[in-house]
Amino acid sequence: MHLDNSVFYSWTRNLFAVTTLFPVIITFGCSGSAEKGADPSPAAKTESMDRMTVEELMEMPKIDAHAHIMGLDVSEDSAFIAKLKEHNMRWFTISTVGTDWKNLQKQILLAERLHSAYSEWVTWATSFNLENWGSPDWEKEAIETIEDGFQKGAVAVKVWKEIGMVLKDPDSSFVMIDNPRFDPIFDYIESRNKTLVAHIGEPRNCWLPLDSMTVNNDRLYFKDNPQYHSYLHPEIPHYWKHVEARDRVMDKHPGLRLVGCHLGSLEFDVDELARRFDKYPNFAVDLAARICHLQVQDRRKVRDFMIKYQDRLLYGTDLSVGTSWVEFKLSKAFEKMDETYLKDYRYFATDDEMEVWEVNGTFRGLALPKEVLRKLYYENAKKWYPGI
Repeated sequence: MHLDNSVFYSWTRNLFAVTTLFPVIITFGCSGSAEKGADPSPAAKTESMDRMTVEELMEMPKIDAHAHIMGLDVSEDSAFIAKLKEHNMRWFTISTVGTDWKNLQKQILLAERLHSAYSEWVTWATSFNLENWGSPDWEKEAIETIEDGFQKGAVAVKVWKEIGMVLKDPDSSFVMIDNPRFDPIFDYIESRNKTLVAHIGEPRNCWLPLDSMTVNNDRLYFKDNPQYHSYLHPEIPHYWKHVEARDRVMDKHPGLRLVGCHLGSLEFDVDELARRFDKYPNFAVDLAARICHLQVQDRRKVRDFMIKYQDRLLYGTDLSVGTSWVEFKLSKAFEKMDETYLKDYRYFATDDEMEVWEVNGTFRGLALPKEVLRKLYYENAKKWYPGI
């Protein structure tokens, strides 16, 4: 495959050129800045010193704590690793979808290969087979797969939304994540001091018609994937049933570290997340594919939340390379990485007024303090995924 490597980071030294490269519209100037001609107050100077520039954020070590390497030829490895190095961004690739065992095995083998060859840049989470759910040997085989992954460097185990939305028992009832047959799996993960990374349920928009959804990426995803659009499938358990089942897992397994994917499927209101952070000390969330849900909430509330719970939030994107779901071209994946990372750097590090395709209208960046950015982008992943 021919790789277009001509578009690199001239914009890392000239940030104002980015609008000519990427479909992100950014308006400079902050409504909260000092009046023109006035000297900044001491408080404003202190706050400015506590912040990080976009360039500084780009250059510091980071971990994308939710990504997917679905397919990558050995001949493409060096270009992929070079792209990660440009952003100084390690990838945590998550193997997923236990009801497609053949494809899951391919992901596991690929993650093992890349981690073995590039352990400083690629870490990974394993998963287990659900095609044999209900068979007498299911639990034994699941634990064997998990342990084999741990032996080969996996630091976590993924469970996906198929649990609760797809997987059924012989009586046609949906299997929920708090089903007692999962308890030995969770006990084993905890005994090995590993982490459960859980995508359970979907955003609340999933239970709404397309024209009532709050962000455009949900609208596009469920338009393209109607099989997961619960509004069209009333037989699927309601939104809160998934959240409550996940919460019961934490009630039953208080010593288990659990990272909830996609803001823990509580993306619509940071207050809902705060209540669970207060109740469950071993619960954290990644922000993958849900940052736009923060951008449509009250800015001050979101910023205060992220500062208060700065130890419980992990940066992630849900970016993928080699995905089998769309026509794949590595250069296009690289463009998507650049676009996504750049707009996220700006949202978290600056208070610029911004526009992104996922959200209708403008919003301001959060201008988070340096300490919060370091935790969000790096330190929390190290904490919640020991060995990453």
